[in-house]
Amino acid sequence: MNTSIYIAKRYLFSKKQTHAINIISGISMLGVLVGSAALIIILSVFNGLEKVILSLYSDFTPELKIEPRLGKTFDPNTPYLKLLSKDDRIFSYTDVLQERVLIKYGEKPFIGTIKGVSDDFLKKKELDSIVHYGSFTLKDDRYQFAVIGTTIQASLGVSLKDQFTPLQIYSPRRTSGSSNNPMNDFVFRTILPSGIFGIQQEFDDQMVTPIEFTRGLLDEPVNVSAIEINLKPGADIDGMQDEIKEKIGENYVVKNRKEQNTELYKTINYERWSIFMILTFVLIIAIFNIVGSLTMLVIDKRKDIAILTSLGADKRLIQGIFFFEGMMISTIGCISGVVLGTIICILQLEFSFVKMGAKLSVLDAYPVAFKASDFPLVFGTVGVIAVIAAGISARLSVKGLDEIKQDL
Repeated sequence: MNTSIYIAKRYLFSKKQTHAINIISGISMLGVLVGSAALIIILSVFNGLEKVILSLYSDFTPELKIEPRLGKTFDPNTPYLKLLSKDDRIFSYTDVLQERVLIKYGEKPFIGTIKGVSDDFLKKKELDSIVHYGSFTLKDDRYQFAVIGTTIQASLGVSLKDQFTPLQIYSPRRTSGSSNNPMNDFVFRTILPSGIFGIQQEFDDQMVTPIEFTRGLLDEPVNVSAIEINLKPGADIDGMQDEIKEKIGENYVVKNRKEQNTELYKTINYERWSIFMILTFVLIIAIFNIVGSLTMLVIDKRKDIAILTSLGADKRLIQGIFFFEGMMISTIGCISGVVLGTIICILQLEFSFVKMGAKLSVLDAYPVAFKASDFPLVFGTVGVIAVIAAGISARLSVKGLDEIKQDL
């Protein structure tokens, strides 16, 4: 065993009576432990939040979405898109026509978004989980229906029980111009609501209708606003996205779920890394306590240092003793903290003992999820700070070495 490591180990795990230096070293180790555990817990909680948000949005947002790079609509009848719609890896291929419209119910107006969808949209069985009232029914043998978001329902006071008061939808005509009656410049349609859904505020001002209804309202017989694609279980989403991007051309944009909600994910990542940096600064303070404890150890071991130098030990060996002492304190604290943080996360995952504190929240308890990359990130962060702190302590250990020899 390396002489420096051996002596450092003896100093750290000395069987002599506990004194102030041992207590300070223990406090330093405890600080590293708490900091490391906090990093693992915070990273895991943010992983869990991201996972929950993905699962919430997956009920309504597609795995892949094709949109025009310029303009609002495009022709979905190109040779490649027709071929893509028959791909065996695709579970649902939905034509979408979407626009802002005026919605009235009785005398109350509301500016919302109408989203016309083709039949494949209803293949997603998860849609039932976001319906608060009624059902996700868009048409039957005789009638067409609309499923509206909770924001529309709350603003207009829509009642599903009232089958005699339809929703009135207004959209500007393409050929609108000057007219004695401004209402002549709008296309007007009525439709009955069949259900009310709720996800997040950015979706809840939408109403979903059959695409045929929306085409008639917007006078758009061919073009679509987007094509939404969901793949069969086990399909490679990233690979499929890259393949479509390569073949479809530069006039289209192909987005996955994260790219469809970029602002949301940016916010989550900013918060995640902001808290990570704050905890890292706390960890720096905790680890640099090691400098103080090792400085006191140097003072306490002045005679030992003098004896070692008299026996032929050079500065490198003396520095090594206190460097490895600092690294041992940091390593033990870090490993213990990571283990403790992992255990706490597993307990939270199993028993959900830390609650969100909001009765109406979608989440009852803080979600937790592990990422393999988080563990080397924590070890690397602690390791870099520990090397700097231990290096400073090692340099201080040989400062005034000649005076220590004279004191012997």
